[in-house]
Amino acid sequence: MADKRDYYEVLGVARDASADDVKKAYRKLALKYHPDRNPGDARAEASFKEAAEAYEVLSDSQKRAQYDQFGHTGPQFTGFGGGAGVAGGADPFDIFEQVFGGRGGSIFDDLFGGGGGGRRGGARRGSHLRVDVTLDFEEMAKGAKKTITLRRHETCGSCRGSGAATGSGRTRCAQCGGAGQVRQVAFGFMAVHQTCPRCAGEGSLLEKKCGSCAGSGRELKKRDITVAFPAGIEDGTQMRLRGEGEAGPRGGPAGDLFVVVRVRPHKVFRRQDDDLLVEVPVSFADAALGADVAVPTLEGRHTVQMKAGMQSGARLRVKGKGLANMHGGRRGDLIATLDVEVPRKLTPRQRELLAEFRAIEDKHPGPKRKGFLDHLSDLFDL
Repeated sequence: MADKRDYYEVLGVARDASADDVKKAYRKLALKYHPDRNPGDARAEASFKEAAEAYEVLSDSQKRAQYDQFGHTGPQFTGFGGGAGVAGGADPFDIFEQVFGGRGGSIFDDLFGGGGGGRRGGARRGSHLRVDVTLDFEEMAKGAKKTITLRRHETCGSCRGSGAATGSGRTRCAQCGGAGQVRQVAFGFMAVHQTCPRCAGEGSLLEKKCGSCAGSGRELKKRDITVAFPAGIEDGTQMRLRGEGEAGPRGGPAGDLFVVVRVRPHKVFRRQDDDLLVEVPVSFADAALGADVAVPTLEGRHTVQMKAGMQSGARLRVKGKGLANMHGGRRGDLIATLDVEVPRKLTPRQRELLAEFRAIEDKHPGPKRKGFLDHLSDLFDL
């Protein structure tokens, strides 16, 4: 926990900030960094989750008091999961929807163009699912479609999610009177409310369970989903497919499917943003005399001119031969780095020619070598 930022710093509020100030600060950051406004931006997504985590603690008076006293090691974190990166294992998207009032409000129309699903009268949303998909480098470069096979819970086709058999319904729970909670007295003077053990907090019971789903309202099914990956997609990109997760209980809206992209390394190319990097070995003679050099591209061989005297490590840039920008920008470049290869073994004739070349070069050294020798001469009076 030591590497976590202070929650007040995350939201940019003072330690004595009011609940309204905390909420306003979170709303501002959540809108700024929401993944749907920043597709493919891992930093924005991390900031979105960090803001949700800070708000989830500071908006709760009890958790905030514990945090103020103990910091990130306090009891408000004990036993919490961390799957979504939010204290208590809460989903940052759930927190977002709670603060902005669900999918029906105008704020969602502004963000996503309207038409969201929603919680439909308070029904619980289904769980999110995650799957990792690995693309070959060439698939990443050109774009690809992949079919993902999932096993997920979907709304029961027989009872349409109600859990009740055909012709039957639900009756009010007699133990809690439909409240979903029961009142218990502890120590003879203190009353506490707990979830009703008979109806599990729903306030009603099934008259007769559906035979297809045993009253759960959901069935486990195998489903194939085709996902289109845009050209130039980056390794680690998380794509969110809304409504492709598990169906919610009792006809609640489905969760989302998160597809995490992995890209296999290439034997020749390396990626740098939208540019492609490649090392091209060239002979000593070609580097000295200049030559036309064949460099690989995604479309095949491309010839570039290497000027005489180019050094090892020099770069040749081929415009527009890199990767497509996944957001629709211009295509990157191919950058070929020259690796001048010095021969390890020489034939007698090669040795003879190079010895002759060295003798001439000693009389007429290059500018760098000449400057170095002159510097040595000045230092040591050679």
